[in-house]
Amino acid sequence: MKKLLSILAALFLAVSAQAGEFPDISISELKTAIAEGKVTVIDVNGTESWKRGHIPGAVDFDQNGSTLGKVLPKDKKALVVAYCGGPKCKAYQAAAKAAAKLGYKNVKHMSAGISGWKDAGEKTEKGS
Repeated sequence: MKKLLSILAALFLAVSAQAGEFPDISISELKTAIAEGKVTVIDVNGTESWKRGHIPGAVDFDQNGSTLGKVLPKDKKALVVAYCGGPKCKAYQAAAKAAAKLGYKNVKHMSAGISGWKDAGEKTEKGS
């Protein structure tokens, strides 16, 4: 029975990832993961937006999308979080799907996006 449940859970996660549905991560959970150095964050808002202000340490998907495997950790179980503009934005799916296609198993979405991050009073950094 345990084995069957494990298989069903794995199948559900695979289907969800293919459908573009990635688990959400809260701002506080993401802050903790960043502080612990346990996440790669991908900004999908475009290079100009990334330059104006992004979550500290976030990778610019526009600049790194074609070589995403080079900026992601070697551990395919590592946490990868994609975000875009806000709760209604679906652009994050491009990065999340690209990471999943590369074999990453712990891909999440911060649905609050950069707007929610800023509204929560969190710091951003500018890119060059």
